[in-house]
Amino acid sequence: MKTAFLSALAAALAAPNGVVAWGNLGHETTGFLAMQFLDSTTLSAVQSSLGSTFNFSLGPAATWADEVRSEAAFKFSAPFHFIDAEDDPPTSCSVNVQRDCGSAGCVISAIQNYTERIQEPSLDATQHQQALLFITHFIGDIGQPLHDEALEVGGNDISAICSGSKTNLHAAWDTGMLTKNLDALYGGSPQTYASALAERITSGEYKSLSAGWISGITKSALNSTAEPLVWAQEANAFDCTVVFNFTTGQDLCDSDYFDAAIPVVDLQLAKQGFRIAKWLNTIFG
Repeated sequence: MKTAFLSALAAALAAPNGVVAWGNLGHETTGFLAMQFLDSTTLSAVQSSLGSTFNFSLGPAATWADEVRSEAAFKFSAPFHFIDAEDDPPTSCSVNVQRDCGSAGCVISAIQNYTERIQEPSLDATQHQQALLFITHFIGDIGQPLHDEALEVGGNDISAICSGSKTNLHAAWDTGMLTKNLDALYGGSPQTYASALAERITSGEYKSLSAGWISGITKSALNSTAEPLVWAQEANAFDCTVVFNFTTGQDLCDSDYFDAAIPVVDLQLAKQGFRIAKWLNTIFG
């Protein structure tokens, strides 16, 4: 079992920089979590749009935007997975749309754009489905602290070690630490992990916080970048507290760094899964 885990982890950490935000496990987790908080009208609309291709679920659908981004038809979407915050972590952290969202777009503008498209009646079913897939994925992306950071290409150019394997800081956050945590506590299952996070939201440590996570999601918020900017700023703040707080040579997946980072990973995935549901409930409600 340990050999299988290390082989899978090494393959994930060797993947090209920036290819899989949160990794498939993270995105699937936010999708499965969102499914648990969709109202009946939204659930019907989502399942009708996704169809059997995605097993009628946002869990498998949440990874689609990463899967197609290298295809010629979707290369335009590459800048939409992040925003390059030109701040100065760990001294100063901030996100500013005018300063940081490039001319090709960014995750904040992409959420707004595809929110508009999913509500546009002149678009066909395929275009609506793609809008749904992009929204689900990008709301997940924006919660990863290094997707809201320009320093060293969002940590891609910072060498790191995870469970004894050479990697980079970005990959450790996208995949390495998350894979280790899921294998250790949730049988490697994003469904099990999502259910555990959902329980924290409904009756556990996140219950008193969760209403605040979605308080800004209103019909009018769908037409603005203001709310996605709040999410980016929240995630980016961790770049000044946890993300860059390690020493060269430290194993990020087997040290006190891991112990400090995993609660952030849990929190951010819970927030974004819950927000996906509320965003979609607001669109379809």
